[in-house]
Amino acid sequence: MSSNNDPVAAPMIERNPNDLPGMDTSDPDTLTGEAVLSFHNISYGETVQSGFLFHKKTRVIERLSNISGIMRPGLNAIMGTDQSRSWLLDVLAARKDPRGLSGDILINGKPRPANFKCTSGYVPKNDVVMRTVTMRENIEFSAALRLPMTVTRDERRRRIDEVLELLHLDKVANVKPRSTELRKRTSIAMELVAEHPILFLDDPTTGLDFRTTTDVISVLRRMSMRGRTIIFSINQAQYSIFRTFDSLTLVASGKVMYHGPAQEALKYFTSKGYEYDSHNNPADFFLDIINGGFSAILDTEEEGHDADKYKELSQRWRQVPKKLANMYAKSSLYREKRTELDSLIEEQRAGRCSALEEITCVTPFWHQLGWIIHRSFRNIKNFRQVTMIQEIFAVLPSVIIGTVFRFLQNDCVAVQIRAILLLILIGFGCMTGLSSFEHVMNKRDRFLHEHTSGYYRVSPYFLGELLFELVSRRVLPSIVFTVIVFSIAGVNTDVNGFFAMILTVMMLACSASSLSLCLGAVMNAASVLTELIYLLFFSGLSLYSGTLVPGLSWIQYFNIPHYGFTALLHNEFLGQNFCPEHNAEEISRCQNYVICTGEEYLTIQGIDLSSWGFWKNHVALACIMIIFLSITYVQLLVIKKKRHF
Repeated sequence: MSSNNDPVAAPMIERNPNDLPGMDTSDPDTLTGEAVLSFHNISYGETVQSGFLFHKKTRVIERLSNISGIMRPGLNAIMGTDQSRSWLLDVLAARKDPRGLSGDILINGKPRPANFKCTSGYVPKNDVVMRTVTMRENIEFSAALRLPMTVTRDERRRRIDEVLELLHLDKVANVKPRSTELRKRTSIAMELVAEHPILFLDDPTTGLDFRTTTDVISVLRRMSMRGRTIIFSINQAQYSIFRTFDSLTLVASGKVMYHGPAQEALKYFTSKGYEYDSHNNPADFFLDIINGGFSAILDTEEEGHDADKYKELSQRWRQVPKKLANMYAKSSLYREKRTELDSLIEEQRAGRCSALEEITCVTPFWHQLGWIIHRSFRNIKNFRQVTMIQEIFAVLPSVIIGTVFRFLQNDCVAVQIRAILLLILIGFGCMTGLSSFEHVMNKRDRFLHEHTSGYYRVSPYFLGELLFELVSRRVLPSIVFTVIVFSIAGVNTDVNGFFAMILTVMMLACSASSLSLCLGAVMNAASVLTELIYLLFFSGLSLYSGTLVPGLSWIQYFNIPHYGFTALLHNEFLGQNFCPEHNAEEISRCQNYVICTGEEYLTIQGIDLSSWGFWKNHVALACIMIIFLSITYVQLLVIKKKRHF
């Protein structure tokens, strides 16, 4: 194979590794300048549990084993045939639980800062951008929360425009990122605008076509040429992409098969006896080797026995990573790398990767809260279709129900009609709150990524999302539904009774949503919705109909519909006289016993007629709401410790 056709002779980015400016790490909260990341004998064990309840067994699975290397400014690719490449990337990016990590990870020869996740960029494999706002708005959100307050608005806008132009998004900046390509570009742009010296990307080409993949890699290369250290995992790479890599790390089964300059990898494997076809893609060649699919070392005596050869290769497949790792550990390339790494670790013999990690934010609480609320309302503004559908589902049924009940009004069933109307109101409020479960589930991954990356703290996120969720999407639809139904149905009530009814509806919606938010934060199973429907709706109906299973009457004290229904009954029926002009002849036409006063009906239902009989239900709803929202907040504090994003 001539030198003109040799893939390793392709031009690479030339950079003097010894001519890198130092990075000031005296302040652990800052990470500026060019950064050299080195890792020394790192191993990682994942703790997993199996079994049920009191029979759970805990075991540790070794994901990485004694890995060392160095990543400099440039394109540093991590390739492999299993999940080892993502594990290595996430460990280097501090996105895994540090309790399973042993070894040293240094930045320019100094221990990795405790807030490293907030001072480095990370693009997850699964995009977590908000699809209902435009790409520019997503990037503006990242810039507003991740750039210091000292950066002026004009400077922030200039950086955003520069990143949009760099990623070729300037002409479609006001488009929502609906496609995989646009979401991937938006994810990268949200990290680039923060201008961190180190950027991690987990399989950035996943789901992209060849043209888009080439474009994304070319953008990353241009960023690396500006002095950024780009570290990314990648499954497969075409030759045109592979030739841009500065550094290549091959991993499998948690072990390193090769770590060094990408342009020297082919020479390394061919020197070990692996035969390379000049028409083959080097990246595919390397993956075949570490996957055990090649008979790399020539066994001429096996010629003519292909079936036996591949059967033997299949049996030896599990031993391939270990053999390749041992071969690399004995190579001169590893010895040279080991000497360089030892010189770095000498300065920090006592410096270990701290298990105490922290999240630091560069903006204050009120700034974070304002932008979280701002993004939420942009979501409503830009996603008008869903908002209109929600309004239709609130207005249309209320008009139909109100009209039907207006024609059903008569003296004989006036009490029953009002009670059923209140039940429908309770059911609508509870069913509206059920969607909060899906709301939390959909935002869980985005919250983990953004909080871990230093966008905001838990408290402003919780408060901002709570205000938006309860006020705009739960309380308002319930109030609109209530006002329309009672107006059309012709129910008469005074001003105090009207506002008491609205207050009760608000408390009911907030309490039901708080329960749904709590379960959505604690559990992952969508089947919880079935339990919510029973708890919030059917059990409430059974309380009124008297069909509650005997022995389960205590459930009313934990039942949100019970308190809402009781408060509405008290407000609606107290002081009402349903048959003031009835004479004996008119009453005799009614087949059933007619209840003429609201007090009579409330007494039959066992409801306290005093003011406390009304307000104790609101106290109960308030306590339920506070308890469930407190659990939700605590759960957010718990899940933030995950290192998957």
